[in-house]
Amino acid sequence: MEYLESELSEFVEENDVKFMKFAFCDVFGRQKIISVLPSLLPRALQEGVAVDAAEIEGFSGSGDSEIFLFPDISTLALLPWRPSHGRVARFYCHMKDDRGKGLAQDGRRLLQDAVDRAKEKGIFVNFGAENDFYLFRTDENGDPTETPFDEAGYLDEAPEDRGEDVRRDICLTLEDMGIEPLSSRHISGPGQNRIDFEPGPALSCADNVITFRSVVKMMAVRNGLWASFAPKPIPECPGNGFRVAMRPQKGGESCADSFLMGILSHIGELTLFLNHRPESYERLGNPGAPAEIAWSDTGRAALLKRKPSGRIELSSPDGAANPYLAFALLIYAGMDGVEKKLSLAQPEESKGLPASLEEARALCRESSFLRQVLPREVIEAYERD
Repeated sequence: MEYLESELSEFVEENDVKFMKFAFCDVFGRQKIISVLPSLLPRALQEGVAVDAAEIEGFSGSGDSEIFLFPDISTLALLPWRPSHGRVARFYCHMKDDRGKGLAQDGRRLLQDAVDRAKEKGIFVNFGAENDFYLFRTDENGDPTETPFDEAGYLDEAPEDRGEDVRRDICLTLEDMGIEPLSSRHISGPGQNRIDFEPGPALSCADNVITFRSVVKMMAVRNGLWASFAPKPIPECPGNGFRVAMRPQKGGESCADSFLMGILSHIGELTLFLNHRPESYERLGNPGAPAEIAWSDTGRAALLKRKPSGRIELSSPDGAANPYLAFALLIYAGMDGVEKKLSLAQPEESKGLPASLEEARALCRESSFLRQVLPREVIEAYERD
């Protein structure tokens, strides 16, 4: 439900809200939080809430020291796991630098810019996402161990699958926050799980991905466990994928084939932003993760799959990817294919995805396309991470 600024005071009073969490992500998609009292909200809407840019990874160089968080009212949600009295609400935020200019590293703004650019050309894209995660046992201090929660396999049921109750808690919490789960299941790795939720517009879907990751971690802790979205938490087991589904249209008609070819033509240079950790490249080329730059109508390990009704699925991103940057780059790449009216075809030469972080960075440095669609600050942050 969306609220008007004039309705916020009523919302706070009716729901006994005592704290408001202002949420944002660093340049790599890791969520950050500052809690404020509701009495500060009117000033925050006008002036923002200051935080130290130098302490946030990838934000150094954003003015001298501070960035300012401005709550996006449309993202207001209660946190269901907090007390029913003295409740906690959350906003996602826009960011500005100390000169009042939109922050170059603000992933939400970059994604909204990509959506607006596509809209100018009559292109609309809905997104969906599948997030894999592992559940690990914790020690007597609550710290994570290397022991998976279970030894179950693909689609196993309880009692082998011990994560069923945790997934239920996750799904019910998502529903309370206005996110509709579609399915949940145990997948291939020991203690590895997946939950899908309803697709939607790009920015809403990216926000939901960040909410989902937060909910998973919180529900895991409440069950005495630890959740990991890392690309390869257990070296000998399947990695955590972040599969992205897209349904692009232009003028009410599917433009999936050209959109797919645009992504295919740029995927090498995009890989750094979809797979930005060294262990990301231990996942690629293993079961369930692609290694070759190609598309298919079927195939578990295909990089890009063309599905019925104009849907495209990309399987290379991993669980560490920043959804805002990922979705923005996929929109720009797909839009390039639509504008060039690329026809569906396999690449003339067989090529593989980058085999290492160093190779991905080299392709990024050589890319004129990335310099056209991403701020210098974002590119530099990924090149030196």
